[in-house]
Amino acid sequence: MTLTLLNNRYQVLRVLGSGGFGETFLAEDTQMPSSRRCVIKQLKPVANNPQVYQLVQQRFQQEAAILEELGDRSNQIPKLYAYFVENGQFYLVQEYIEGNTLTQIIKQQGLLSESAVRDILINILPVLEFVHSKRIVHRDIKPDNIILRFADSKPILIDFGAVKVSMGTIMTASGNSSQSIVIGTPGFMPMEQSVGRPVFSSDLYSLALTAIYLLTGKLPSEFPTDHGTGDILWRNAAPNTSADFAVVLDKAIQQSPRDRYLSARDMLAALQTPSAPTVPIIAPTIITTPTPPVSSGYAEIPTVAASPAPQYQPPTPPPSPYPNPPVPTSQSLGTWQQGVIIGGAIGIVVVGGLWLVQGKLSNQPQPVASVSPSSSPSVSPQITDTEVSSGNSSTKTNTDTSSGNSSTKTNTDTPVVKPTTKAVIPAQTNTPIPSPQTTENPEDTIEVLTEAEAKNLINNWLQAKKVMFAPPYNPQPAEELTTGKQYEQVAGYDGSINSLKTDGHYYKYGLQQIDSVDDFFVEGKEAMIQVKVTEDRKLFDRNGNILPKETDFKTRTVRYEFELIDHRWKISATEILTK
Repeated sequence: MTLTLLNNRYQVLRVLGSGGFGETFLAEDTQMPSSRRCVIKQLKPVANNPQVYQLVQQRFQQEAAILEELGDRSNQIPKLYAYFVENGQFYLVQEYIEGNTLTQIIKQQGLLSESAVRDILINILPVLEFVHSKRIVHRDIKPDNIILRFADSKPILIDFGAVKVSMGTIMTASGNSSQSIVIGTPGFMPMEQSVGRPVFSSDLYSLALTAIYLLTGKLPSEFPTDHGTGDILWRNAAPNTSADFAVVLDKAIQQSPRDRYLSARDMLAALQTPSAPTVPIIAPTIITTPTPPVSSGYAEIPTVAASPAPQYQPPTPPPSPYPNPPVPTSQSLGTWQQGVIIGGAIGIVVVGGLWLVQGKLSNQPQPVASVSPSSSPSVSPQITDTEVSSGNSSTKTNTDTSSGNSSTKTNTDTPVVKPTTKAVIPAQTNTPIPSPQTTENPEDTIEVLTEAEAKNLINNWLQAKKVMFAPPYNPQPAEELTTGKQYEQVAGYDGSINSLKTDGHYYKYGLQQIDSVDDFFVEGKEAMIQVKVTEDRKLFDRNGNILPKETDFKTRTVRYEFELIDHRWKISATEILTK
């Protein structure tokens, strides 16, 4: 490098690196009072052709504008200070990040713990989500291109490949422009990128391999692969990695893009799910069998990485107090057939007897009207038509258990003498007689909301804010806990979740508690509770800066309204009475 002053402004101090496209320098800005240090990237087109040069210059300006926007809107991407062309060379002047690359950290400190690697991923994935939202693929994510900043230990994403693509432009024989080389680092880039077709999940593939490097100290080329699937077999090199974290990384490095996470947001959600605050009523219920163990060859690694607890084993149900019915086998077929025949014969006799008794009762209405609770054994069969459900305190008519379910049906085949039933029930069961509406339409039974249940619902709501109003901006709690106006305000098209996600803002919560209940009432399918709630909250912008206007630690009086929907109480509206 013969020049020591670039663009009559930037004093070169030393070379930081060099590659196929040019060199990178550390320099000082002589026209700034502070002599601010900066990084200058010198980029040289691969084709020495005037027609290509003009096209490259145009693309360079476009890519520089994109880098300027990215740096201005994210404090985890270096800011672009300037760009210029000098002596046929293209230059970018960018913010100098004081810190160490991940490669340097591994060489200086050794392997990182799982928690440290997880933290790096959680902090870099929102940056990738922002980059991808601009329809940009980074193309060269690797340990050398992520710097942990000294000031706050946040990962900074550097060296975007977009400008390099412009430098690699050539002209084909037909006069059309084309890319002459592939941007990326062998081993860290997936197959589709190696043939010049990168997609958003290509960056996730590279990021996951970077994480594996931090856990193992090994480059991707040092791992064996499964010859049947092409999967990278890395787990033996990191035996202490938890199963849930390994599943996330395995999904991100699948060979086919369709088998990976479709977005950085999805991968972030998978990483945060195991450690997310527990909201009991929204726990996933899609897993009905234990997750199968990972095979030693890793060819059958589960791809449902969104499972919050891959190691979870369903609890063993308590033994049933009732004996299990014998299971018929091929060797006891004769006994089973005999049982059916005998049971059928007994059933015919019993049904015939009941029919005769009820027939006589229907022909003699006067004696039936005077039956006392203990006088006539002929009405005892009616008692079996009315019983108290073991699942709740409501009384149901003719519960059908022969089919193995708990559905309630009304027997229309056999005449029921209602006066007789009413006379027998108080003496035999000592339970209230259900009204005709309750008996015929059990769905109309109103489940009364208690004050304790209302407080529990509010506590669930407070905890749910942590996953709704911050990445992964999960709307599921709103579906489970709210309805009507409250749902629209939170998870609707113009609701809080979409608004925060669009702006890149997010809340962090500390203390959240109900201090007292000022008022509570229930009327039919509606209820209201007024409480004092203490909440510690901070609102951050996309750059991680606190927004004071929406940040506080206060006790507020809040009125919550509830509505019973499909036998579940949900929050239908909230109003802050004292702010």
